[in-house]
Amino acid sequence: MAEEKIQEVEIKNEEAEKQGEAQESPQEDLNQKISELNDKYLRLYSEFENFRRRTAKEKLEIIGNANEKLLNDLLPVIDDFERALESNKNVEDVQVLKQGFELLHNKMFNILSSNGLKPMEAKGEEFDVDLHEAVTKIPSPNKKDKGTVYDVLEKGYYLNSKVLRFAKVVVAE
Repeated sequence: MAEEKIQEVEIKNEEAEKQGEAQESPQEDLNQKISELNDKYLRLYSEFENFRRRTAKEKLEIIGNANEKLLNDLLPVIDDFERALESNKNVEDVQVLKQGFELLHNKMFNILSSNGLKPMEAKGEEFDVDLHEAVTKIPSPNKKDKGTVYDVLEKGYYLNSKVLRFAKVVVAE
């Protein structure tokens, strides 16, 4: 009987060891899963950091080269100015000079217009703080002109639909 009890105890110990191994196995599985998830997290984090750095660099390049098209469009105007300066050294006819300046103005204005620049019409309009900058006020010639733009000292411009420069105006009061 003693031998049977010893065998039972040994069997129970073996079973306990097997259960202990079984208990270690889920713990090892959890540790392995944690390790895998941590590895995936680190990889994903590093990929995101690389993406963030790359997009920041691309954004800086885009901002740096944003005016490239406009400047390329304006280079012919500069060439025209240089040619006009050279050819106008000996010109005495004022009318020819005026025509040259008008051509250059129109060429530059057309280029700027094609890039979204629009002049602001202010004279005779109701004074608007969001569009106009009042430089001075004058007495209104009649009551209906009160609060309107009497004169434009410096023209205002829109870039697409945003105010690029406020119009400097004289307001009738």
